[in-house]
Amino acid sequence: MFAPFESLDNSARIWIYQSGRKFTEAEKSTISETLTAFTHSWVAHGNPLKTSFAILLDQFIVLAADENFNEASGCSIDSSVKVIRQLEQQFSLGLFDRTQVAFRKNQGIEIIPLNELPRALTEGRWNQDSIVFNNVIGTKGQLETEWLVPAGQTWLRRYLAKTVV
Repeated sequence: MFAPFESLDNSARIWIYQSGRKFTEAEKSTISETLTAFTHSWVAHGNPLKTSFAILLDQFIVLAADENFNEASGCSIDSSVKVIRQLEQQFSLGLFDRTQVAFRKNQGIEIIPLNELPRALTEGRWNQDSIVFNNVIGTKGQLETEWLVPAGQTWLRRYLAKTVV
């Protein structure tokens, strides 16, 4: 059962899908229609889930399930992945490409492939203070406090340790 994203408890479980590029207005409309229909009917073992979604910064899809209502099961999560994969293929979005790191740059987003991180660091495209999108957070409440964090406070610090002089 769909609920407005803002109304979900901060403990609601979330899954963040990052696109390799911004969504067009037409894509956002279709994504929204598809996910609205999906979240209205999202169930776990026949039990309705209290769910929602958000499209953030025109480049991220956040699915949410309030597990205080009913817990998401493996099969229900698989069904959500199937819908996201369909959107990924329909619009060539790269939503499951975990080899792309998103940094906040001014008011935009810069995507740097993992294999380019060391070179981008030496070129000054990012550093320990660069804001990175931490897409592995697990709850809605963490979106406010832990989604955008300095690179030096994430797994990216391993790259920083190698460049100390």
